[in-house]
Amino acid sequence: MTPYIYLLISLPVGILTGVLFFKWRTESKIGRAKNHAEQIRSEARKEAEVILKDAQANVLKEEIKLKDQLAKEKDKFEEEIRKKENEIHKEQLQLKDKENSIKQQVDEMGKKEKELKSKEQSVEDKKRHLEAKQEEVDLKHKEALEKLQKISGLTKDEVIEELKSQLINDAKNNVAKIVKDIKDQARDTADREAKNIIVNAIQRTAADHSADTTLSVINLPNDDIKGRIIGREGRNIRSFEQATGIEVIVDDTPGAVVLSGFDPYRRAIAKNALERLIQDGRVHPGKIEEIVEKSKKELEKEIKELGENTCMDLAVHNLHPELVKLIGRLNYRTSYGQNVLLHSIECAKLCGLMAAELDYDVKLAVRAGLLHDIGKAIDQYQEGTHVELGIELAKKYKEHKIIINAIAAHHEDAPIMHPIAALVMAADAISSSRPGARRETLGNYLQRLEKLEAVAMGYEGVTKSYAIQAGREIRVLVENEQVDDARADMLAGDIAEQIQNEMKYPGHIKVTVIREYRASSIAK
Repeated sequence: MTPYIYLLISLPVGILTGVLFFKWRTESKIGRAKNHAEQIRSEARKEAEVILKDAQANVLKEEIKLKDQLAKEKDKFEEEIRKKENEIHKEQLQLKDKENSIKQQVDEMGKKEKELKSKEQSVEDKKRHLEAKQEEVDLKHKEALEKLQKISGLTKDEVIEELKSQLINDAKNNVAKIVKDIKDQARDTADREAKNIIVNAIQRTAADHSADTTLSVINLPNDDIKGRIIGREGRNIRSFEQATGIEVIVDDTPGAVVLSGFDPYRRAIAKNALERLIQDGRVHPGKIEEIVEKSKKELEKEIKELGENTCMDLAVHNLHPELVKLIGRLNYRTSYGQNVLLHSIECAKLCGLMAAELDYDVKLAVRAGLLHDIGKAIDQYQEGTHVELGIELAKKYKEHKIIINAIAAHHEDAPIMHPIAALVMAADAISSSRPGARRETLGNYLQRLEKLEAVAMGYEGVTKSYAIQAGREIRVLVENEQVDDARADMLAGDIAEQIQNEMKYPGHIKVTVIREYRASSIAK
């Protein structure tokens, strides 16, 4: 019985113990779960606070950024307002000048009107005086006839014929004297009026006179880029000079290199190409050729836009697109140091102002002034004077015959067929003779450089020629297949000899013939 008793006693105790142990274990797990949940809640709270702080910081940054942007927009708006105010002020000044000019013209017209009235009154007085004199002459004539008849025994008709002949001679002499006085007075008046018209036109026109000479400065971000421009053993700089025909001067000048060349068109291409190469950072012969070609295309586009803007500013419409492009190209042509496009624009304005004063066709005069030097856009690349080439272009694109005559006559190569041609000649002389408008020495220098290149281009196998070093060196590029090494040596000597025989120049001129073999392939 005892084991059963123990069993009965131990069984509830074990169950109770198990229940208590299970309860303790469960409560322990629950406690740990609560602690873990509290820990997770605490970490979540901290993370939430961090996220909230970050969000507040981001919001603060955005507010500061928006404030900065608003401040910049405000400054920009204020700057635009200032510019508009300045433009309005300038326009007000121009209007005031025009008002003063109109007032002055009105005053002059009033004076002329008074002078005219005075002259009319004088003419009336003279007329009355002449009538009185005529009556007196008639009376004396009658008395003289009677006396002559008594003295000479001539008949009345014979006396009348004699007196008539005498009076006709006297009248012819008086008329000739009066005509001479009128002509002299008209000539003086015409000269005075012409001078007033020209002076007023010049005062109302202002334009730049001369253009950049032969140098362009390129600013560098740092001096380390100079090494890349030069390249290994000068490979890059030689490729650049051959591709553009412009000399690159890399010296000790900090933060800059200089482009030297007499042709503004080539120099503009070289400047754009070098700036893009510097910005890109990759400088090697292949990249140089690619960038130079892109720069040429961009410059052609700019030339077209410049021609269109010029025509729009001068209100010259219905020009052939090729003529518009040639007008833009005049910006890269100089004549004795004077920018030809600025010269043409100034001539157009002067012609328009003078035509308005003289009641001629203003639009036709402006068009003739703009196109009078159009031949200079192509005279560097084609044979013939700029006048001959300009006439050909005007006829080719069906310009008015008055414009063709103005182009032909502005250097007195052809007779003037219309007054507008005379206005173009006068405007051309005014624009060219302004103080500082042209530089004779620079013009001679540019002609010498052009002749240097033309001499080299006259030989067979020559593809390009560039005068560099201010005309002290000419570089000649030849076809590799047509000219071998021995022929290159002979070609350099022949060119040097021709230059020596045909040209006058200071110092020495070095002739360099460049023969290059290139091989290329494409990896597919």
